[in-house]
Amino acid sequence: MFITDAIDPMLELLALVDGLKLAIVTTILYLLVRCLNLNSATTSPNLTFLNSPLSQHLLKFCPLLSTEYIPPLLWGKSGHMQTIVYGKLGRVSSPMPCGCRMSFVMADGSTATFDLFEPFSSHATGEDFTMVICPGIANHSEKQYIRTFVDHSLRHGYRCAVLNHLGALPNVKLTAPRMFTYGCTWEFGSMVQKVRRLYPQTKLVVIGFSMGGNIVCKYLGEDHANQDGVLCAVSVGQGYNALKAQPTFLQWDNFRRFYNFIMADNMKRIILSNRDMLFGENGHKRPVDLEDMDLRMLYMATSLVQIDDNIMRKFHGYSSVQEYYETESCSHYLHNIHVPLMLLNARDDPIVHSSLLAIPRALAEKKENVIFVLTEHGGHLGFFEGAVLFPKPLTWMDKLVVEYANTLAQWDKTPCKSAT
Repeated sequence: MFITDAIDPMLELLALVDGLKLAIVTTILYLLVRCLNLNSATTSPNLTFLNSPLSQHLLKFCPLLSTEYIPPLLWGKSGHMQTIVYGKLGRVSSPMPCGCRMSFVMADGSTATFDLFEPFSSHATGEDFTMVICPGIANHSEKQYIRTFVDHSLRHGYRCAVLNHLGALPNVKLTAPRMFTYGCTWEFGSMVQKVRRLYPQTKLVVIGFSMGGNIVCKYLGEDHANQDGVLCAVSVGQGYNALKAQPTFLQWDNFRRFYNFIMADNMKRIILSNRDMLFGENGHKRPVDLEDMDLRMLYMATSLVQIDDNIMRKFHGYSSVQEYYETESCSHYLHNIHVPLMLLNARDDPIVHSSLLAIPRALAEKKENVIFVLTEHGGHLGFFEGAVLFPKPLTWMDKLVVEYANTLAQWDKTPCKSAT
């Protein structure tokens, strides 16, 4: 009897421990399901467009627009994981396409560069096409996501020209006290002109990623002549209006403030690597526009808006960061674009607030040449595909952009096509 009395409390204690273990495991699994969004269904993209011969052609010959996008099962439904994997890896097993670096001097003495890649074979239509590509913030042709996309495009018969943002390449020093900014189209426009001179018969496919999407859309809308010879344009993962995005980017909702800090830290590193030319050190004269720049403010900056206010806006003489954001945002130029335009975003992009997606949606509801493609998953420039854990080297985004361009190349040869 005494033995039984002693065992019963032990059994109760063991049962309590087992119950706690089960509760902890259940809680962890629940949090994983919630954080990784495992219960979210995979769907085909949500499309916004006007019914027209162009949109019907796209739906018929661009099947990725109407088929399910399936991200990696264990983590691909989390926008944060997609964004982190993109940020850390860029792409998996990224190829190394071989190109040549072109350079040219701008009117202000800045030396801009772009990398030119020739296609592996002729395009299926037999015509000459060149993709002119503007990477994301502080990016260049050596980034893995750019290399992967370029390699895929070359295999489909597209020549590629990739802008290297001014000041972004670590082994290319600035030759004038200016670097890339949010909406400046000078370098991109000069690259396009250079490509047109080198290949007078080529048709252009204009592509921008993230901040590059803002630049290419603004470039096309600034002057109707910029759309001459353009087959189509694609913008991926941009926010469309920096002034409207700025307050949302300072919020902790969806950890946007954290991403803002990381991006600001990267910008500080690039700016400081060019400090001699920008800040008048080691024999260089500080530019007039940056005479009131406080270097201490740069070191203490924890957000992009602080850097933009202290430095970036001054390259172009804006009196305030609000004026800079409002003037340089492509949302004021989108209605001037008349070539076929695809605007692509992911709903779970942790950087682009959902309220900003009203801009491309409203545009696509009014203009026949525009299609707005919104996926449930993909994060910021992720769009990885894969079965369970490991992503494929080629992303859904890479395939969609090339398939869209191919579809428009077919459309361009269709006799019955209507003006858009």
